[in-house]
Amino acid sequence: MADPDILIRARGLTKVFGGSVAVDGIDFELRRGEVFGFLGPNGAGKSSTMRMIGCVSPPSAGELTVLGLDPVRDGPAIRARLGVVPQEDTLDVELTVRENLLVYGRYFGLRRDVIAERTARLLDFVQLADRAGDQVEPLSGGMKRRLTIARSLISEPEILLLDEPTTGLDPQARHVVWDRLYRLKQGGVTLVLTTHYMDEAEQLCDRLVVMDRGRIVAQGTPRDLIAAYSSPEVLELRFPVGEQEQAAEKLADVPADRTEVLADRVLLYSADGEATLAEVRRRGLEPATTLVRRGTLEDVFLRLTGRRLED
Repeated sequence: MADPDILIRARGLTKVFGGSVAVDGIDFELRRGEVFGFLGPNGAGKSSTMRMIGCVSPPSAGELTVLGLDPVRDGPAIRARLGVVPQEDTLDVELTVRENLLVYGRYFGLRRDVIAERTARLLDFVQLADRAGDQVEPLSGGMKRRLTIARSLISEPEILLLDEPTTGLDPQARHVVWDRLYRLKQGGVTLVLTTHYMDEAEQLCDRLVVMDRGRIVAQGTPRDLIAAYSSPEVLELRFPVGEQEQAAEKLADVPADRTEVLADRVLLYSADGEATLAEVRRRGLEPATTLVRRGTLEDVFLRLTGRRLED
């Protein structure tokens, strides 16, 4: 018997465009009430996976069930129970903030009084109640993003899909959006998001998968992934111009879980950054700057997917 708490289940999920494999046989499950993230560089297959979950792009192979239903056969029934926040805002700029929600609510066949009540509540939730009568066009990027989130919630969906929810926003706007998403999580809303922002994934996700070149290369909680692929602390050392390579050679035998030499600094991954720094100084090296920080999801991401630049 199927587990009612598993809302999305994929086995061998594959998507092929022409001769290009965008998603290459991935397995994952999403449980009710959690925030689940797809993390990866551009072109990793995140958005293609989201489009299959959202029933707008059929799988090429493998199995996918969403809310216990088949996306190919039951697409309209599934879409009626999903909220979607696409990468690009698709707001009607000729309407007011309030009208965007009122009109969208009619697509779901909701009664006008229900739409009006939810619109007022959602605009308050995303902190746009005071802009309800304003046109959409002059709103800031962050406000438009919050309005798009509010619109996606008008039907009270069982799952909310967010594709790169804060791309292009300034840091302050990103944090406001994070706050709203965190409140949804606290309220028991099930969220699925794609992102290439490590801090976003670490802040919001209960579990996540790291994708690269269409495949899942790791999955787990942010804490589990950091424990498995990074270290509790990272020591960052910067040396004067011209001394980097020579210093890196002398650091080769410093006890550390892993050493990474970059163009501008050397990273030493260890359980105790201060103890590792003491070892560095015992070898007569005095970096221009030092930083001991905790291991992060970004360290995991770069170890798994590399530091190459994607188009």
